[in-house]
Amino acid sequence: MILLKQYATLVKPEFERIRYFAQDESRFGLKTTVGRLITSLGVKPLGSWQWQFKAFWIYGAVEPTTGEQFFLQFTHVDSECYQLFLDQFSQAYPDSLNILQVDNGAFHKAKDLVIPDNIMLLFQPPYCPELNPIERLWQHLKKDLRWALFKNLTQLQTKVDKLIADLTTKTVASLTGFSFIVDALSVAGIF
Repeated sequence: MILLKQYATLVKPEFERIRYFAQDESRFGLKTTVGRLITSLGVKPLGSWQWQFKAFWIYGAVEPTTGEQFFLQFTHVDSECYQLFLDQFSQAYPDSLNILQVDNGAFHKAKDLVIPDNIMLLFQPPYCPELNPIERLWQHLKKDLRWALFKNLTQLQTKVDKLIADLTTKTVASLTGFSFIVDALSVAGIF
């Protein structure tokens, strides 16, 4: 397990509270990501393509109501990496009970996983990635990587670093602040 990089925009809460975060992992790799291109009718778009399968993973958590975000970069996905993510996340937000909405990935339910006291995992229904707001953030980040070719992982990591650094809390909140989630948190008195 190799932690490659940590990203965080942290605001330490002044008092204890309950916070809701959407959490997920996403793969960023050298294999070319294709997307739509505007061409004339009947003209197939041309572009360079590479099939390299070298990649790294970003583990992320975002708070849809405020746009606050926490990211760690790893070489792969497994329960050890997820444990490190949970431990780092717990330390970043020690004064609040943090509800993390997660999918049903096997490493989220690993028997050897030790959930920190200030984290509660909220499992979404299986096969429903569209219910997790962070999926829209991944799409937003990867939109800028379409048809891009990188010579090595370092180049790609530099680009992803910049994309994450350029994220504002306003952008994150607008992408992830699903009205049904914000309304539910409001009614529950969490937001």
